[in-house]
Order: sequence, then C-alpha cells, then structure tokens
Amino acid sequence: MARKGEFLAILVLFPMLLLLRFKTIQAATYIVGDDLGWTSIVSMEAWPQGKTLYAGDILVFIYDASSDNVVVVDQQGHDTCTITEKAIVFRSGHDRIRLSFGANYFITSNHDNCALGMKMAINATTPALLQ
Repeated sequence: MARKGEFLAILVLFPMLLLLRFKTIQAATYIVGDDLGWTSIVSMEAWPQGKTLYAGDILVFIYDASSDNVVVVDQQGHDTCTITEKAIVFRSGHDRIRLSFGANYFITSNHDNCALGMKMAINATTPALLQ
C-alpha cells in the first residue's frame, strides 16, 4: 500500500508527465484570399484547397465593407447563396472568425458576388495531440 506522500507525488507528477507527452497546440491565423482578400475577383472556393485547417484556427476576412460582408451560413445557405435563419453576419471589412470543428460555410450576402464564387466551405479537423 502506498504511503500518503507517495500518493500525493503520483497525483502531482502524473498530470505533468501527460502534459509533456502532448504537443503545444496554437491556433494559426490565415488571411482569406491571401493578398487579394475576400473578393469576387477569383473563386474563394479554391482558397482552402491544399490547406489543413483546424478547429480553433482564425480566418481573417478583409474586404470592401461598402459592397460586401461575410455571412456564416449552413450548407444550404452556402449551396444556394442565401442567408438562412441561423446565419451570422459580419460587416467590418476586417473580420476575424474562429473555425469550429467540422463544416464551416461562408458566403457574401451580395448574391451576384456569391454566385461568382465569393463563398467557401471548410471542414476543420481536430489537431493531432500526440507526438
């Protein structure tokens, strides 16, 4: 049977050893559209291709707030370029949006620009914790 001091040492050391086993996870920040920003000039649907995006990563949407915005929608809103009931609208021209785990959908409420490809679907995954 372990003595009280040994038991307390195990209680303190075990969590510390677990923490050392895990990588430090830090959210990455991405500017959507890179140098072009959030725009209808090119299809935004292609921007996430080739990137591994994780839940907690931050997307920065830079755009002309006088003509566009960013709307977080569901898949139906994305596919049809419509704002649904649960949509969240950002209008600052420099929005920072944290990705949720799983499917994340973004459009502009400017229907013409959305139809030109100013919309994006991202599936954010969980970062690998173990080294």
